[in-house]
Amino acid sequence: MTDPGPVPFSTHRFGRFEVRPAERRLLVDGTPMPLGARAFDLLLALIERRDRVVSGRELFNLIWPGLVVEENNLRQQVATLRRLLGSRAIATIAGRGYRFTMVPAPGSGPGDRLSQHPTTRPIIAVLAFANLSAEAGQEYFSDAMTQDIITSLSKHRWLTVLARNTTFGYKNLTMDVRQIGSALGADYVVEGSVRRAASRLRVTAELVDARTGDTLWAERYDRDLADVFEVQDEITDTLVARLEPEIGSAERQKVIRGPRTDLQAWDCYHLGVAHFFRFTAADNREAVRLFQRSRAMDPLFGEAHAWWAYATLLDMVYWDTQPSAQALDTALAAAQRALELDDHNAIFYLLKARVQLARCEYDSAMDGNEMAIALNPTLAGAYCGLGDTLAYQGRYEEAMGRFEKALALSPHDPQRWAFLTYGALALIFKRDFAAAVQWAGKAAESPNCQYWTAAHQAVALAHLGRRDEMRAAVARLLAKEPRFSLAFAREKLFYLKRPEQLKMYLEGLALAGVPSGG
Repeated sequence: MTDPGPVPFSTHRFGRFEVRPAERRLLVDGTPMPLGARAFDLLLALIERRDRVVSGRELFNLIWPGLVVEENNLRQQVATLRRLLGSRAIATIAGRGYRFTMVPAPGSGPGDRLSQHPTTRPIIAVLAFANLSAEAGQEYFSDAMTQDIITSLSKHRWLTVLARNTTFGYKNLTMDVRQIGSALGADYVVEGSVRRAASRLRVTAELVDARTGDTLWAERYDRDLADVFEVQDEITDTLVARLEPEIGSAERQKVIRGPRTDLQAWDCYHLGVAHFFRFTAADNREAVRLFQRSRAMDPLFGEAHAWWAYATLLDMVYWDTQPSAQALDTALAAAQRALELDDHNAIFYLLKARVQLARCEYDSAMDGNEMAIALNPTLAGAYCGLGDTLAYQGRYEEAMGRFEKALALSPHDPQRWAFLTYGALALIFKRDFAAAVQWAGKAAESPNCQYWTAAHQAVALAHLGRRDEMRAAVARLLAKEPRFSLAFAREKLFYLKRPEQLKMYLEGLALAGVPSGG
């Protein structure tokens, strides 16, 4: 990420607090507070970089340049600032560093340069999972699983995940989750339990709104302990893959239900995502508009750039934007800008790969999806993107394995219909038409399913000679998209570069009786 650098001698105001760099003073309600030189340097460094997480190494270089200093010195300075500003002022981000979380007063400091509308990423506290095993000596296992969840969840970089040392202080304490959330400054709390008995393992987990105490999601996992580490990894990956969409849904609901006046970049982004996941032409247009507004409000907000690129691309694939090299170039530039802002964000690699796939840059799309998975192995969408890429290269068995992985990781994903629909297309190219009908049928049962699902059903049924079902699928297709024709499909399938795949698909549509079009 490119550091915009400090704005010299600007005053920063955060509620009751005022930081004056020129005077090297911190004031609370107008009263100067005693603060050592290193603590002040740390505070200023975090404020000036409050749009992102700052690693410990970077802070050491900024505060103790050229010196060898024990790591504990940095923790002591952070603790000093928290005592003065409150525990919520500086978040410890698991495995990544620190972030200043206080919102500046209007017109304060470099806020206008960094972001007039700073993002407010949700803060997640994963509490130590309770050990319910008969043997007290099994507590190491529940602690290890909690640490794994913290580590995996922190790979979703739009989330702020508190470090283990922060949350484990509440281990074995009987406190209301709302009290813990308030003390930690968390928006959401994840808690659960682990029970081992002979060769069986049971893990329970729940996601709680830290403000209301309401349970937003809960799940139980029962497994045989053939390989304890393999089982631990499998449960952790599955749990985290299902937690992240639930947090995203909760964040979108907060914005949707809140007032629509004075929207900030973060609000516009989440409203855009909410419209995006409705998968209609009108909602996608609104998503593009909101993402663009978020980009304009906060040019350093990578999510807005990346999702604008993806929504723009989908409008070409599904709806009204005419596919063109210029439109694809613009989408690619936006996705690349997101990566310039954060080159460790798995979602950004995934969404850039979607654009590259549409540009028929299959090798680049493969690399992007593989990088996304390397950065975040629980990211279901990346497995789907990899499945698409493999399918368009004719590697169908490998492709289906990736689609199945995506579905296993996130069975309630808002794009589940897409995982199934893209899998159905791969099966059509594989000439496994019966399986393609099954996958498309499952996709058709999913909310917000698109017209391409009905098109895939029609093609597969036509190649199987199942005429009555084929005609019904065509009727559903034309009801969803009256403009659909062979010419329409040829234009929209611009991302296929293997002639035999396009030929077989169009032949299926013709057999099904789809009109030829203009």
